[in-house]
This record gives sequence, C-alpha cells and structure tokens, in this order.
Amino acid sequence: MRHGDVVQGYRIVSEPTNEGGGKCVWAFAERAGRECFIKRFLEPKRPREGGGGSEASRRARLRECAEFEDRHRAIMDRLHPRAAGGGNLVLATDFFHERSSYYKVTERIDAVPGVRPHALDRRHRAVLLRTLALSLRLLHGLGIVHGDLKPANVLVQRRAANTFHTAKLIDFDDAYFSGSPPAPAVIAGDSLYGAPEWLRYLREDGDTSPAELTTSADVFSLGLMAHLYLTGSLPAYDTGRYASPAEAVDADGPLRVDDRLAPEMRGLIEAMTAADPGRRPAARAFVEALADPGTCRLDREEDGAPPRSSSRIRSKIDGPGGAAPSGP
Repeated sequence: MRHGDVVQGYRIVSEPTNEGGGKCVWAFAERAGRECFIKRFLEPKRPREGGGGSEASRRARLRECAEFEDRHRAIMDRLHPRAAGGGNLVLATDFFHERSSYYKVTERIDAVPGVRPHALDRRHRAVLLRTLALSLRLLHGLGIVHGDLKPANVLVQRRAANTFHTAKLIDFDDAYFSGSPPAPAVIAGDSLYGAPEWLRYLREDGDTSPAELTTSADVFSLGLMAHLYLTGSLPAYDTGRYASPAEAVDADGPLRVDDRLAPEMRGLIEAMTAADPGRRPAARAFVEALADPGTCRLDREEDGAPPRSSSRIRSKIDGPGGAAPSGP
C-alpha cells in the first residue's frame, strides 16, 4: 500500500505509516468522493497459491486466517451503525483481503487537537467520560469486549451545537466476544492499560483461562482512563518494580488513587481497578455515577474553574486527539 495506489476502489491519499498502528499500516483514502481511513494488517498473511512452505504449514496459516476473518466479521455483524447509542462508535465500513493482506476501512474522524481532559471543568469532564462509558455499556450489552481501551483509541470531538467535548471510541481490531478472546499471539493491545487477567493471559499463564477475559477487563481499563482524564495521571504504583498498573495490582495489592478526587469517584475507581474481576462494577454503574457532574470534581475545585496542578501528578497525558486528524 503506497500513496497513490488504488486498493479495491480506495485511492490512498496520504503516505502510509505504522505510527501508533501496532500490527497495521494505515493511511487516509478516498472512494466515490468520500474520505475514509484504511489500514492494512501486517498479520496474518494469507498463503498464496504456489507459495513456499509445506502443505501442513499452508493449512495452519489458512486456519489462522479463517479465525481472524471470522472474528472480525462476527464483530462487524454484531456492531452496526444503526445500533442504539452507537453514534460514538467508529465502526468498520468494509473488511476485505487483497492478495495476501487483510484491510479494514472506517470513516475518517477529525479530532480536536491538544485536548487535555483533566484541564476541562468538571461538567465537560463528566460529559466526556459519560460518552465513553455509554459506548462501553453498549458494547458490553452486546457481549463484546473492546480489548484495547486506551487514550490513543479515544478521539475527542466538540459537539457542533455547544462546547461540550465527546469521546469517539475507535479501533476494534482486538475486540472479541466476552469469554472468547483470540489467541495471545494475535492480541496487539497496550499492556499499560490492560487488566491483570488480560496480562496473565498474554503471558500464557496456565492458570488463566480464556473464559476469564470478560467485559470486566474493559472496566479495569476504564478505571485507569477515568483517573487519567480527571487528574492527568494514572493511579500511583511502584513504577520501579512494575511495568504496568495491572502488574502492580496482580502482585502488590490496590493502586493508590489520587486523594483529590471526590470520595464517590475515588471509591468507584478503586473498585474498577480491583484485582478480582468479580468485584468490579459494570460499566452501567459508572454511567449512572456520572449523571452528577460533581462526581468529577477535584478537592477544593470551584465550579467552572480548571483543576489546580499537583506535584503528585507524575506522568502527564499526551491527550487523546492530540494529533488531528486521526483514525482508528
């Protein structure tokens, strides 16, 4: 895929890049006068007729491709633009293979550049988090796990009718049906935001079964995202010993939630990032809590004023939508 190429009728109009793409190369494209976002998966590769390798290897690769294709098409079939509340989900509009590579197409989304959620006032933070949580509630109601919830997969837009920011959830490449994740080698999610059971599964811990990877894994990630959006940092943990919050939770107990947060939110985030998936509340509980914008206040913060800075904020958010336009 190169600038100027035409792939299944999609004309590539930008230089393809792997930046932030994991196991994909992506670019912007045009078809029938409409702009879109297209990605080419680097894995798996369909075996070509007459290609090298043994027949057994070819059959194994075909099985891998069939599983990959079936999972993506099943998610697309379950998630469609007409789904109630699906307006903030950026869904695939096309999925196909050409020669040995798979491609996925979505609409092009132009995000608001430079948004720092924690610098917004409490009402705006509440709306932003609520739109994100509503998207997860919809997914989970359909039995779907997003599988890679992180700032880079949430694009921030401003509603045309007012100044409130809303969250567009993108990149369903790692999505799966609750309890039925793809093989560990296929997953390309970000371990910084993954849940403890997800991390163990990726490491092929024999004591962690696929059935343990449920919608609760997304709730853990949402708890981290909420803390990030409200304070500008992840919950505190020993970064010298652990590479991620999940690793710290799995080995060392609960994360240290910023005590500037409202007590209701502090308790909610602590529950959402619990080591035991069974103790985590459902996404709908988070949605209900956000009905009161006061839940998103910080200690001694005045209405309409941005949150005060804190020396306890250690790692700043880059900001979803920091590089606009963008795509899943």
